[in-house]
Amino acid sequence: SLWRYPVKSMRGEEIDEIFMGFSGFFGDRVYAFENSSARKGFPYLNATANPTMLAYQPRFKHAEKTLKPPNLVEAMSIGVGVTPSNADSDDFKMDVVTPSGDVLSLNDPSLIDMLTQDLRGEHKISVIRSDRALTDCRPISLISVQTIKQIESELKQPLDKRRFRANIYFEQSSGLGFEEEKLIGRRLRIGAKAEILILEKDPRCKMISLDPETGEHDPGILRHVAQQHENDAGVYCAVLVEGMLKKDDTIEVLD
Repeated sequence: SLWRYPVKSMRGEEIDEIFMGFSGFFGDRVYAFENSSARKGFPYLNATANPTMLAYQPRFKHAEKTLKPPNLVEAMSIGVGVTPSNADSDDFKMDVVTPSGDVLSLNDPSLIDMLTQDLRGEHKISVIRSDRALTDCRPISLISVQTIKQIESELKQPLDKRRFRANIYFEQSSGLGFEEEKLIGRRLRIGAKAEILILEKDPRCKMISLDPETGEHDPGILRHVAQQHENDAGVYCAVLVEGMLKKDDTIEVLD
């Protein structure tokens, strides 16, 4: 399955088809809330500081225009070295559905008030937008369903896969957990054209301990992954060949 997170640290959305460019999934983490009190080098308000962010659902006003660049056909005919895959700014206009069901513009001051009302100290919050995904590290994250099932089994409790906030959740043909780590340094083709390179393990943080529906904190989940799996689950990837991805596409190891 394919997932993107239009606003950093807010609830994600599953999608059936998406363009994957060199900078990540189209429409993934195009917005974030810049926070004056955030730590240096990471200037964003996120769910580790305010877990209730996970209960807010971003919603593009023109969802059909956010799945691929408007000039995709022309862009794919251009030679290597040019990546004209940015969206028109109007196409990414967005509302946010609050936990109470209210629909607010992303820039609505009352939304800012909601997100900061329970925070300690002084916080000056503003919305920023980027044509490149505002990810913490690499543009694409990938984790196998089997890895999540293994952690479930070890913890003896069910886990919502959304805790891991991956772009791609996939079925490992071996049926074993953590097998994706063996693919580090190898190229994979997804669907007919797109290719990624597995770069490194995905080091985990408090986010996996937050219930993606309620924001409730269960510190035992991160503690277990840290103690039993060196704090890693899933892998980070770079995009080598751009292309459209579809849900249920096959993944092939190329080398």
